[in-house]
Amino acid sequence: MTDFDSPFTSGADYLRSEPQKPQAQQQKPRAGNRETAWRLFSPEFNGSKLEIKATEDKVPSYIVTPLGAKVNRVLIAGVLTEIEDRGTEEEHMWTCRVQDPAGYFYVNAGRFQPEASAAMASLSAPCYVAAVGKVRMYRRDDGSIAMSVRPERIMQISEETYLEWVLDAAKSTWSRLKNMKRACSIPDATAETLMGMGSSPAEAEGIIYALDNDEPPSSEPYLKAIQSALRKLLPEEGIDFGFPDADDIGPDEVVLDMPGTAQAPSSQEAPSRGKAAAEDAILRLLEELDADGKGAPRDELERRAEDMGISSVELEEITNSLMDKGLVYEPSLRYIKLI
Repeated sequence: MTDFDSPFTSGADYLRSEPQKPQAQQQKPRAGNRETAWRLFSPEFNGSKLEIKATEDKVPSYIVTPLGAKVNRVLIAGVLTEIEDRGTEEEHMWTCRVQDPAGYFYVNAGRFQPEASAAMASLSAPCYVAAVGKVRMYRRDDGSIAMSVRPERIMQISEETYLEWVLDAAKSTWSRLKNMKRACSIPDATAETLMGMGSSPAEAEGIIYALDNDEPPSSEPYLKAIQSALRKLLPEEGIDFGFPDADDIGPDEVVLDMPGTAQAPSSQEAPSRGKAAAEDAILRLLEELDADGKGAPRDELERRAEDMGISSVELEEITNSLMDKGLVYEPSLRYIKLI
């Protein structure tokens, strides 16, 4: 297999579709707008070295990953392998480690993340979790960089939900890898060049920023991550890109044997089955809850979605997908409105 033969054209039927485009960000985000939560594997997240700091109040800062993702928020998932309260009885500071197919995310929550901090107090390792939150880059005195997630929400999930995230992250990573490869092959590429080839403004700007401020990335760690993801999704298919499993998982790999945990979908069954119906249900809810023209109140939308069996993390994914499709937007952090 060559570096850029698509891994999504072999294996299960549900992997035969075109890889999804990465989550687009607005070119000039307005103050108060919620940023899209990106799906990416830990090697890309932890390998980030570039940061775009806000120059105005209430305008978001970003980290730029080696593949050019311009990230303010992420949606991560994996196995909670360690959790610890490093604070005091008066002021808790929860920290945990979440293992995805290719490495680890570090998640920290304190008094400024009260909902997430309370949720982390109730979690016990090992279990599957998902977290959505802001990214944080910390530069140590020795020049090394530590990446972490400051969660807005974190919750326990099923294996089935985890596998859906793995598939989404694999497709998103593959798409970014192809776009970066294409940009590297064009002499003196500009954001306008990439936009002319189909990239969104945010995707194009992120790729050009990464190339202008760092060396072109090696494809190996990202192909390894996709290989590990496909082996997780399709354990019977013998997926092999020619790489060993991710080195940093090895002997620490956690195997869950949890009663009532959903099993991995078969090669004939898509984890994304039912997503279209869930999106339609949320669109109907948004229309119903928009009583005054301001949009649907997010807290009421979450409550009604929960009654329908849609968790807050799943709702976050659905609303992000609807925003990516141009069907809804957030006039403020408290409301979501149909376009």
